[in-house]
Amino acid sequence: MPELILNYFDRIKRLSRATVVTDACGVELGLSEGIERAIEALQSTDVRGNKIMVIGNGGSAAIASHLATDYTKNGGLRTQAFNDGSMLTCLGNDLGYENVFAKQIEIFAQAQDLLIAISSSGQSRNILKGVAAARKAGCAVITLSGFKSANPLRREGDVNFYVASEQYGFVEIIHLTICHAVLDMLMDWKPDAEVPQALATV
Repeated sequence: MPELILNYFDRIKRLSRATVVTDACGVELGLSEGIERAIEALQSTDVRGNKIMVIGNGGSAAIASHLATDYTKNGGLRTQAFNDGSMLTCLGNDLGYENVFAKQIEIFAQAQDLLIAISSSGQSRNILKGVAAARKAGCAVITLSGFKSANPLRREGDVNFYVASEQYGFVEIIHLTICHAVLDMLMDWKPDAEVPQALATV
């Protein structure tokens, strides 16, 4: 069991470093450049007085809420997640679940807002329709996906982060890590001057 547990954490490390980032044309970027472009998108959105919107289902919805809280409180960025239960059930009942995000984006989005779309599979219809609604409103888009390399969401963003795993846990953990890295770097994160001995060889 100890070896299995260590292997689990090694897998997270390897998948994190192997995250593939592409631009709107499908040109591959390095992970560092992808993070830098995401930071620039957040900063320019904020400077213009625009807002950041985040959408996701299930575990990705939890990440969306997490981002909305941290980006707003810690980063000072106006960020909104469209996860309210009453709204989702209302729109799902009246318009179909595939439209629960698109309708909210249609109502709230303004030109030059930024949408962060998160989907482990990259195939969720409501996420893809949300992206389409954001594009129609003139918004920039960042995507985070996983599972199959040819998933459609991966082609829809100005910056696209793809995690090459078909296990929800790994994909979600790395998506959240990427989103935290973007915020931490934006907040001028620096490595601790003194690293505990237990971490020195990690």
